[in-house]
Amino acid sequence: MPTIRDVAKLAGVAPITVSRVINDEGYFTEKTRQKVEAAVRELVVSDIANPFWTTVARGVEDAANKRGYHIIIGNTDESTEKQEEYLLFLMKKQVDGFLFVPVSYDASNTLQKRRVPFVVLDRRFPSDQVDSVRCDSVGGALGLTKHLIDSGHRRIAIVTGRQDHTTASDRVEGYLAALEAANISDTQQIYWGEYTQQAGYENTVKILNSTPRPTAIFAANNFIAIGMMRALRDANMRVPEEISVVTFDDLPAAITIDPFFTVAAQPAYEMGQKATELLISRLDGDDPQDYQEIVLPVEIIVRKSSGKR
Repeated sequence: MPTIRDVAKLAGVAPITVSRVINDEGYFTEKTRQKVEAAVRELVVSDIANPFWTTVARGVEDAANKRGYHIIIGNTDESTEKQEEYLLFLMKKQVDGFLFVPVSYDASNTLQKRRVPFVVLDRRFPSDQVDSVRCDSVGGALGLTKHLIDSGHRRIAIVTGRQDHTTASDRVEGYLAALEAANISDTQQIYWGEYTQQAGYENTVKILNSTPRPTAIFAANNFIAIGMMRALRDANMRVPEEISVVTFDDLPAAITIDPFFTVAAQPAYEMGQKATELLISRLDGDDPQDYQEIVLPVEIIVRKSSGKR
């Protein structure tokens, strides 16, 4: 994975400038931001666009190589059509098994009918007849929201993914549970959308125009948070002095020098590693008979983006 220095070299700026742009913190010009973002896109379109999955993939690769397996990675872009195309193509290539993040649950029916071993990653699955490995989205969201409540915030908005994504709905569930426990559930503000910077920006603009305006915002992933910070900067809102921000997912050390966001950090590498080990145990026939649902804990890390009200 390219590092912050690789991006800086290609953009013709200092590494600290790349860090400021990625974290949306400190002074830099619009021209500099465009140069850095162009360098990021040129270096790694899929990797840097979703650093969480880059780390998961590394965990998968390391665990697979240790057991003598090789991996093929396909990006569905949350498209059911691309998901089906990848599955059919790879089954024709007679791959041994699948680790996949389901866009829809029809894919599991295809694999089960053909008796192809698979493990679901990241998403909560409706059937108990499937192996899955994910992180605790409900618990992490509850922890982040409780941190804001404990800091004195009572009007907290959440910007999350699509309603048909279990990670998005689980994070809303944890958020609502924390509000209810504090007897402030009547102030909830939920903004559904995509896990993208654009969605983070657009929903933050809506939040800033709402009355009464929240004093804190919970971004359901780090790309939403980056778009959110850009909208707050454009509105001349100071973080955390005027509004606090927390987010799910941390940014990798390779692309940030001074971590800024208060986060629920997921053990992405471990998730990829455990899912691969589980799949290979099925392939090698030394697996337990019962299907497994492995839920990994997240870590709440408090940093500068959240403050007391």
